[in-house]
Amino acid sequence: MRMDWGAGSERSQGPTATARLEEFRPLLPAEEEVVAQLLSGNFDRLGDGTRPESADPARIVRARFLRFLMLGGEEGCRPHEKGVRITGAWISEGLDLEACRVYRDIGLTDCHFEATPVLRSAIINRLILDGSLMPGLQAERMEARGGVYLRGAEINGAVNFVEARLGGNLECDGASISGPGDYALFAPSLEVRNVLMRGCHLRGGINLASAELAADLDCAGAVITRAEGPAIEASEIWVRGGIVLRGARTDGEVRFTAAQIGGDLDCSGASFDHPGEAALELSRSAIKGALFLRRGARIDGVLALTGASIGTIHDEAASWPGTGDLLLNRCRYGAFIDGPVDAASRLAWLARQTPERYGEDFWPQPYEQLATVFGEMGHDEDARAVLIVKERLQRRARRARADSRLWRWLLAGADGILGVTLAYGRQPLLAFVWLLMFWILGVAVFGHAERQGAVMPNSAVVLRAPEWTLCGLEGAEERALLAFPEATGLAATGQTQLDCFRQRWEASSYPPFNAWMYSLDTLLPVLEMGQKEFWRPNPAKPGGEFAMNYFYFQSLIGWALSLLAVAGFSGWVKSS
Repeated sequence: MRMDWGAGSERSQGPTATARLEEFRPLLPAEEEVVAQLLSGNFDRLGDGTRPESADPARIVRARFLRFLMLGGEEGCRPHEKGVRITGAWISEGLDLEACRVYRDIGLTDCHFEATPVLRSAIINRLILDGSLMPGLQAERMEARGGVYLRGAEINGAVNFVEARLGGNLECDGASISGPGDYALFAPSLEVRNVLMRGCHLRGGINLASAELAADLDCAGAVITRAEGPAIEASEIWVRGGIVLRGARTDGEVRFTAAQIGGDLDCSGASFDHPGEAALELSRSAIKGALFLRRGARIDGVLALTGASIGTIHDEAASWPGTGDLLLNRCRYGAFIDGPVDAASRLAWLARQTPERYGEDFWPQPYEQLATVFGEMGHDEDARAVLIVKERLQRRARRARADSRLWRWLLAGADGILGVTLAYGRQPLLAFVWLLMFWILGVAVFGHAERQGAVMPNSAVVLRAPEWTLCGLEGAEERALLAFPEATGLAATGQTQLDCFRQRWEASSYPPFNAWMYSLDTLLPVLEMGQKEFWRPNPAKPGGEFAMNYFYFQSLIGWALSLLAVAGFSGWVKSS
């Protein structure tokens, strides 16, 4: 900020340049007292120094007289280097300093202004109006080397700082400002160091759109309401420090769209009320520090973080907005601190989004972002759980978009298989769990078939051999064979054909049946255990037909699970 504070600073500007003290005589009693105290540099107190409630003649000071003094007065009646400082005055008429240059402080503390002070396009040092009662303040395009102080002031009208430039702070702590039908504080494109509005009460809201703050915006404990429009309009604000809304209460939208915040955005204990509409709008904002939403913070309305960039998030589940009131699409953040850091809690957080409300079916990016953050924080299992849910929801959305009912059914079947067997490619080892389950199931089926004698050699030579054929007959039975016209059965009473055959000397060289290896040989097509080559279920025996059908089923399952495992490890089945 550059201002001309060069030579000629003592010369008055504008119409007052020709004014003389004599023009104001006779001076009012309060004015006489002010003149008497001009050179002391002390705070001039009129009466007891409190803000007057009525026009006490002993405390009335004319605004045009104050203007004469602020612009330098005349020889022998010039203000102290500290400027004009008056406490407890009743200021009649209107103080008009438009386009003036005031090179000393303006201090009108606990004063009662009959009319709105005007400092439009003025160049001043500091403006101190703490505790004063005013019908408004017009300071558009004003430039101040120092700050503006409205601490504890009561202002029944708009405070206007459009395009003003302050070298110090704008301090409104504890002030009460009402702007009926307009913003209570209207300061778009303001340039300032800090804006401090701690504990203030604003009826009409704040407009700091495109403002530039060298440090902080602090509205801790403030109450800000607006009947229509945003309670806080701060789109494209640039705050090199942080924004503090700790314990604040707002009624209406709080809008920080595309804001640049160099520090934290602290909403701890804050209350944002705008039901059914945007309550806290942070879309496309960049918060380099942390976003605090905890300690009883409450959002009744939409929390919009679309396209936002946040350093870290400090929150708690009780402070999350309701279902349908959270927008996280394309939002990026670095970590969760002092908040839930588990898949179940954060999936419940993401579930508060309802893309359908905004004409879309699914937003995958919030799930990918959450999984990435979990991974960077070392929570790999939670990251995987998030991606599995993301795959399930994304595939459901894809099915809903399909025009053909048949195609939807086919997709549902394929998605169901991939979900059960591979968790959509996010857990490819799950396929081996299924292979293990079918292996054990096959052992049970084929083991039972063996005990029932429903397994036979898988060799035509053996099946035509007399030893196998005669083992199918008990000892009292006879059968005519090609080589033996009258052959007697070899099986004992109740003995199965398989057990009988195993006891023959001719079977000693035949590989024994092993249900474990047979099930594994059937299940895994890439393995050759030698069991399928020598044995097969016998459909002619009890339980053999079931074992044969299961043999075919397990062979197909083995091929399918093997291919799915390969696809899962290669990443072919993932949506992204």
